[in-house]
Amino acid sequence: MPRKLLLSWRKRVCKYMITRKQAAIMHDNLTKVYGPERSEGEYRRLSQRVYQQLTLTFTDYALWGFKRDWSFFSRYFTVKGEEHLRAAYDRGKGVLCLVPHTAGWEFSAIMPPLLGYKSAGVSSAIKNPALNKLMIKLRETRGMRNITRHRCYEQLVELLRNGECLIIMTDQDSKNIRGEFVEFMGIKAYTPIGCSRLAAETGAAVVPMCTLRNSDDTYTFAIYPELQPVYAADGSYDIMANTRLQNDAMSRIIYDYPDQWVWFHKRWDTTPETLKEHLENQRKAKEKQS
Repeated sequence: MPRKLLLSWRKRVCKYMITRKQAAIMHDNLTKVYGPERSEGEYRRLSQRVYQQLTLTFTDYALWGFKRDWSFFSRYFTVKGEEHLRAAYDRGKGVLCLVPHTAGWEFSAIMPPLLGYKSAGVSSAIKNPALNKLMIKLRETRGMRNITRHRCYEQLVELLRNGECLIIMTDQDSKNIRGEFVEFMGIKAYTPIGCSRLAAETGAAVVPMCTLRNSDDTYTFAIYPELQPVYAADGSYDIMANTRLQNDAMSRIIYDYPDQWVWFHKRWDTTPETLKEHLENQRKAKEKQS
């Protein structure tokens, strides 16, 4: 089926594909962030647009699964702000490419290598082994080396010291990653601190970037200015302050493009109480094994 016809069909049907569970999570997240600023009808329409953006973007990702060259992608993608990435990359200390989960996050992961930047990405394994293998293949055929998140810290330090780009996404909730409770869109959220730790250890630049879907079915790969690091009074890299800075950068993107972010993810699911319970369960499980 031709792309234009396929996208037209998907636009019509995708809003009816939202499950009740997804709709409930999106409504809960939207009311957390916006409160009474918007009506129930606005929340419902925004949720439908979110699902539509994601569905159409993943349709394109599937259609272009084995396209490997920038000469092809340049027909559909406009790059804005590449000078920010180039300036950081040329310093040779590595670049932490801070990517929020807008609908085109998989495209965001392959854009730097397609543009000629030596790149790797860190991600958790997908539960479905076949799908996990396919997604890794699709990333690596475009030049992005995939690194599984489990016990990879030293490997990430090494590649940054070699001056590479590291695609890193810290806008989702996970109890299994070392983090801190830092404001995200005005609400305390358990946030991975790995990006700040890596920047502190290597001196790598932190450069926010994202893929945005345009109304004419093209895309914009937007690269923002490097985040200026914050240091404590003793001159050390301030982990908490810089993590907050990173959350603020991603929050601004989401506020500017609310229909592009994955609101059906339980971003604020972890609380101090549930984290404590989770860590206690982990401790007990280790005791049983030993």
